[in-house]
Amino acid sequence: MNQISPLAFVHPEAKLGDNNIIGPFCYIDKDTVIGDNNILQNSVTINVGARIGNNNEIFPGASISTKPQDLKFKGEQTTCVVGDNNSIRENVTISRGTASKGTTIVGSNNLLMENMHIAHDCKIGSGCIIGNSTKFAGEVVVDDCAIISATVLCHQFCHIGSYVMIQGGCRFSQDIPPFIIAGKEPTKYCGINLVGLRRRGFSNELIDHIHEAYRLLYSKGLLKEGIEEIKRTLPPCKEIDYIIDFVEHSKRGIIR
Repeated sequence: MNQISPLAFVHPEAKLGDNNIIGPFCYIDKDTVIGDNNILQNSVTINVGARIGNNNEIFPGASISTKPQDLKFKGEQTTCVVGDNNSIRENVTISRGTASKGTTIVGSNNLLMENMHIAHDCKIGSGCIIGNSTKFAGEVVVDDCAIISATVLCHQFCHIGSYVMIQGGCRFSQDIPPFIIAGKEPTKYCGINLVGLRRRGFSNELIDHIHEAYRLLYSKGLLKEGIEEIKRTLPPCKEIDYIIDFVEHSKRGIIR
């Protein structure tokens, strides 16, 4: 049974699962779907097109599936999909998709800290931590288990790899490949995310291979030469293959 405050508004066409807590001054619009065991603290807005999973906690002032901040948006029917077990803190805003992709996606088990923004058609993986006031422009892709510190500004269409650590205050318009630390001004490669990889259970041998892959990649004048050297030198595994695939398919180029 849902617990809905008498001071909340839930549109009659909204679809709610079971055992949700809807606090005072929450607003849940039509064409919304909310699963089970979610907690919406006071003053949360769930806009048209939201598709929210289970066991999420959403804090005051958050607005999910907002109208895209894109002048090309003409009111087309789009969605914002949020997975399970997310903590969405105060004043977080997540836009729904546009005709470009049709949906904005946030995975599961993420911590989205206060006042951060996810723009239209972004795809955020699972297990990510995104710091206070960080902003993602449209169609950004963030792979699983990325840690992105506070007040980071990310240009549209960028791709951020898994297991990265991005230092606070960074701003960038190129892709950030997996397993590394990115920081300084301008944002650049600052070594592999050694502490993070150890905490995630990566073996010393695998960490050494990842480190060597980036040494080879960045020691060459052309990334293509670095990739060829990695393929010749290192034993294949899914992590090395991921690095190679990420770099080869980067549309904006990677940070150096």
